Amino acid sequence: MATECGAGRAKPRKRGSTMGGLGPSTPYNHAMRILIANDDGYLAPGLQALVQACHGLGEIDVVAPEQNASGTSNSLTLNRPLSVFRAANGYRYINGTPSDCVHVALTGLLPHRPDLVLSGINNGANMGDDTLYSGTVAAAMEGFLFGIPAIAFSLLDKGWQELDAAARVARSLVEQVLRSPLVGAPWLLNVNIPNRPDADRAAVAVTRLGRRHASEPVIRQVNPRGEAIYWIGPAGDAREAGAGTDFHATAQGKVSVTPLQVDLTDHEALVAWNARLACAARDAA
Repeated sequence: MATECGAGRAKPRKRGSTMGGLGPSTPYNHAMRILIANDDGYLAPGLQALVQACHGLGEIDVVAPEQNASGTSNSLTLNRPLSVFRAANGYRYINGTPSDCVHVALTGLLPHRPDLVLSGINNGANMGDDTLYSGTVAAAMEGFLFGIPAIAFSLLDKGWQELDAAARVARSLVEQVLRSPLVGAPWLLNVNIPNRPDADRAAVAVTRLGRRHASEPVIRQVNPRGEAIYWIGPAGDAREAGAGTDFHATAQGKVSVTPLQVDLTDHEALVAWNARLACAARDAA
């Protein structure tokens, strides 16, 4: 894959956390340990494709939701216990959310700390505002929150078309990580792959998140009892899709790679809000 460079390195942060009782991460000079999750469920074709793509790259553990958990974002299940099951193919699956799967894996299920957390391959894009709702991104982010590098992979269009090519993109990116890991700072990447048979030969653009218009209205229906029921409407169309965004890159047939962060603070507004609230406090005195 040809890569369009230009993204700077993240500010180094301390690694080697022992959260959840797992040992610190080590450099990639040993057998790679990879944890793979998703949000489409443990039977999804995208999960199987990602696992197969990583075959031979190291020791793989799969912990995925029992059912489709799209749109669950970073939610953890706190109102009931979770159960872990083993599928015939060896995958573990949990009756919870994608974040539950990675959280449980990292805090007691796995006997070792993974070197890398992967999520996907998702059945449909996760770009722009989608990342706030996405279970696929959330699973990767849960690993990142524990100080582990993580990547979320999504196919641009639903339907699994050209999934094999998307899997080749995923393997290529993981191989690049193995060859030249970033030392010192965990990182989180959101990767969107166009449905094209030559996706593994497409250009790779390092992008920022675009923005969508507000979601479409809910869909109102009536159930057999005559009661109103509501389905969440489709996501809004792209609103900010100019050059440099994930929307723009994928529209050009490129693979979009977006570095993400967790900090939601509006740093530019801190001074203004300090002044505003101080003024209000003086007026109230």
